[in-house]
This record gives sequence, structure tokens and C-alpha cells, in this order.
Amino acid sequence: MAMTTGRSAGRVRLEDVAVLAGVSMKTVSNVVHNYEHVSSTMRGRVQAAIDELGYRPNLTARRLATGKTGMIALAIPEMDQFYFAEMARHIGEEAGRHGYRIIVEQTLNDVEAERAVIRDREEGLVDGVIFHPARIDTLEIARLRPGTPLVLLGEAARPVNTDHVMIDNTSAARDGVEMLMRSGRRRIAFLATVRGDITESTHLRLLGYQEALLAAGIELDPRLVLQSDGFSIDDGVRAISAAIEAGVTFDAVLCRDDLFALAALRALGQAGLRVPEDVSVLGWDDTAVARYSTPALSSVSPDKRALAAVAFGLLEERMQGYDGVGRHQIVPHAIIERATT
Repeated sequence: MAMTTGRSAGRVRLEDVAVLAGVSMKTVSNVVHNYEHVSSTMRGRVQAAIDELGYRPNLTARRLATGKTGMIALAIPEMDQFYFAEMARHIGEEAGRHGYRIIVEQTLNDVEAERAVIRDREEGLVDGVIFHPARIDTLEIARLRPGTPLVLLGEAARPVNTDHVMIDNTSAARDGVEMLMRSGRRRIAFLATVRGDITESTHLRLLGYQEALLAAGIELDPRLVLQSDGFSIDDGVRAISAAIEAGVTFDAVLCRDDLFALAALRALGQAGLRVPEDVSVLGWDDTAVARYSTPALSSVSPDKRALAAVAFGLLEERMQGYDGVGRHQIVPHAIIERATT
């Protein structure tokens, strides 16, 4: 297209795009909002005009006209944790497919920061919130129920009036232990409970670990439930090294996350034990470190794409006006076997 309007990019209006593309303003609006019923030919014409003119939607005007911002917030405990980084990517991709953008914030496991999320800190800035709480409890979320549509991830809180998406951690842990037992492992350690940890996920995974052993007729040995001072790789190394030095014997380790699985690989190597010949190692979350570690980690794999899709789907229904009782969705998991088992 050779035609231009002579306007600067900062002043280009929706009407200018419509004139250049030879379509109605409604059609341009449908393309800008990524509505699916616009034909590919029409979408191409409008997009070419948008690109030529440098048109940028006026978000303030859109909010005034529609009451919507086209933005959602994702609140997670820590951005630098592999699992949360991957979940942020999947949710961002899911939002993008539906014409939304995301704002990501981290709460750093601080209860006041989590309360701020619930207290509508984002009200007026976003159309909805996907939130993975770590410290705030179920009753408090129910009491502080925000006006902004909200969907929860994870195991920390499950109020009956709020949508919530998770995997079945107890079942996943049972599946992991059963896989290890099928390969002949009987002395299976759990790495680890963490001092001061209030998150529900560790407790649910430990429960599944214990249920699987009892179902197989294996007596529980409390020495095999290792304890760590923190969540870092170094903390995990110290926990498993202390057990080895104390004479605790085991032929497999179920780890609460992939970081602890990396800790197990390091500690076992330092002790001269081979993986998987002497000790099998099963991580949790199936993050990139599992796929690219040496040896490659077997891992309990939550379906992170399904988590993102289900969470966004529930949120979109809330943003479109659904005001019913909270829905609690379980998404699939799998056990991915690699070189460490």
C-alpha cells in the first residue's frame, strides 16, 4: 500500500486504519481484539494498514469504552524458580492466543504481598488474576475475596468460592514410588521435608510416598524421610550427605522438586555412588534442568500446558460474567523416565 495519512505514529487513530484498509472501524476493532471470526484475507488487509501507519491501540480509551484492559496479572512466589518460570511462559502463551497480555509479579513468599494480590491491588489495571499462593491460607482468601476475577494454582489454599487448578500430588507421588519399586528398589528415600515449610505440596507428596510403600508391604523407616534446612541445591546436598554419613542406606530417592534431584546427583557422586546403578533418582516438575542435566533426570511431570489452559479458561469465564461456585480442576501428570532411573 502506498497511501499514507501524514499523521505521526502517536496520533494514528482507528479511523485512519479503516480508511487505509478500506474496511469499517468495526472490522479494524475485531482484528485489534483478535476476534476469531475475521477472515484471514480481511485480517491481512487490516494488519498491513496497522503496520504501515504504526497504529497502536489506545488502552485507556478501550478501557473506558469496554470496561476491559486486555491485561491479566499472574502472581507467583518466585520468578527465578524453574517451575514458575515455565508456568509463566505457558500462561503468557495461552493469554496471547486469546488476545490478552500478562503482567507478572512475584510475591517472594511474603504473606503481606499475597494479601495485596487478594485485596484488589490490580483492580482497574487488569481484567483478572491467576495466583499461586504460598503462605496465605484458605480462610483468609475466602474472607478477602476480591472483586477482580481470580483463579488459584497450587496446593496452598482451596476456598470453595474460588476457582482452583492443580495436579493430584498424592497420586503422582504414589505413581513415582511404584515406578521405582517396579525396577526393584525397596529402600526409597524422600528428599526432603524442609524446616519451616508451610506449603501443602511437600506434605501431599510425602503422603503419597508413604501410601505407596505401605501398599507394597514395606515398613516405613523415618530415617529415609530426609530433612533439609532450606530449598536450595546446597541445602539438599547437605541433607543427603548427612544421611549417607550417618549410615542410612537407600537405593532410590524421590525428590520434592528437580532442584533437590540435582542435589541428590551431586551428593551421590561425591559419595562415590553411581546413578542409577546404585541409587535411582526421581525429580519432580519435569523442568528444563531435568531434560538437560547429566545424566538426564527422570521426573514427575505435571501437565503444565494443561494447567495454563484450564486456569486461563476458568478465568476467562469469570471475566465474561460467570459468578457461580468455585470450580476445582485436577489436570493430568505423568512419570517421565530418563537416565537417572
